Amino acid sequence: MKKKQKKLNDNSKVLTVDPVSPQADIIDLAAETIIMGGVVLFPTTCLYGLAADAMNEDAVRKIYSIKKRSAGNPILVLVKNHEALEKITVSIPFAAARIMEKFWPGNVTIVFEAGKEVPSIITAKTGKIGARIPAHDVALSLTKRLKNPVTGTSANISENTGCSVISDISPEIIRQADLILDAGSLKGGIGSTVIDVTVTPPKILREGTTSAADIFNCL
Repeated sequence: MKKKQKKLNDNSKVLTVDPVSPQADIIDLAAETIIMGGVVLFPTTCLYGLAADAMNEDAVRKIYSIKKRSAGNPILVLVKNHEALEKITVSIPFAAARIMEKFWPGNVTIVFEAGKEVPSIITAKTGKIGARIPAHDVALSLTKRLKNPVTGTSANISENTGCSVISDISPEIIRQADLILDAGSLKGGIGSTVIDVTVTPPKILREGTTSAADIFNCL
């Protein structure tokens, strides 16, 4: 795997992936890159993101460095199923279960109390972890290929706008990513809605493509 990565330059490490039926060999390569501690630039429903092994502190540290992100700002993760979610959380409150049933897979990130195995670097020492099951077929296929959750933060320098096409992504990020999965133009927008279920009542931290009203109507 390391030999393959050494051969990749900024052009050859960009692979075109089918957004609906992602090629198995490409997903396998992306998964192997993440397992080796690398960073994969990949499509989510609205924006391109940066995927690394969320349980690997060094890999998560790379994400912070690439994005020039403050260490005090947590990074959300993508999980493949409910069982994977249970492994990184203390509990799943009733409100979270209702939201998951209604909106997952989808663009709602739920903030839970983080399990003790979750590295403090990804929670920014808050003791909380934001997670969702992704709806995009490439992102979901990638999570299913891995044992651990992956980071789901957008592929942009912090405070800058997220990107829905590869050509808009900062050359600095392109250079530092180990592998890039190009699924064409994405939906765009402001990304996922983030809701904290560790408090009562649950609190919207960021309103994204799913409205707060729609979420609260299902509780």
